[in-house]
Amino acid sequence: MNKKTKKSLIEYSVIGAIILTLFATGLHTEVIGFMQRGLLVTGIMNPDLEQKAESATAEVATINSNPKADFSMNLINSKGEKVSMEKFRGKVIFMNIWATWCPPCIAEMPGINKLYNDVNKEDVVFIMLSVDQNFQKAIDFNKNKGYDFEVYSVDGQMPQMYSSQSIPTTYVIDANEKIALTHLGMGDYDTKDFKEFLLDLK
Repeated sequence: MNKKTKKSLIEYSVIGAIILTLFATGLHTEVIGFMQRGLLVTGIMNPDLEQKAESATAEVATINSNPKADFSMNLINSKGEKVSMEKFRGKVIFMNIWATWCPPCIAEMPGINKLYNDVNKEDVVFIMLSVDQNFQKAIDFNKNKGYDFEVYSVDGQMPQMYSSQSIPTTYVIDANEKIALTHLGMGDYDTKDFKEFLLDLK
């Protein structure tokens, strides 16, 4: 075996060991999410607010021209309290479906947390809806990251209209109880345009 081949084998072994370690410790999600955060900075993944009332595109979808939202969903928060979505009827709702094992979800979380801290909680309700099988993982993740929003899990069945093959998926419901926007995939919500969009839905 020549020196060049030996060096290549050592390099591949080190890379392989790093990758295995990341997967074994669960840190691969964080690392991939961090890299995907760079994509968010470009703005190419942002929700298309101009097409919110038009038909679906690859990244942004609006279902059936602003249908009425389904408020029959029951939730459980991080304290174990049961919360009916009915409680939020008449408010603007930012609902994000996510999981701790989903790198794009992790990538968009810092921006969502900034958005949460920048808007009036009387005007906009945040439902950060975890689909982790073990909800405690979502609770621990949120606490470890120091995010300020509450996390929820579905208590029972999720209404069909919120079922998505893509996570993260974000729904925005206006004060008239209609779906104003559905965004499939990650997005940067910490923008001036998006904040104005939310406030216009009151």
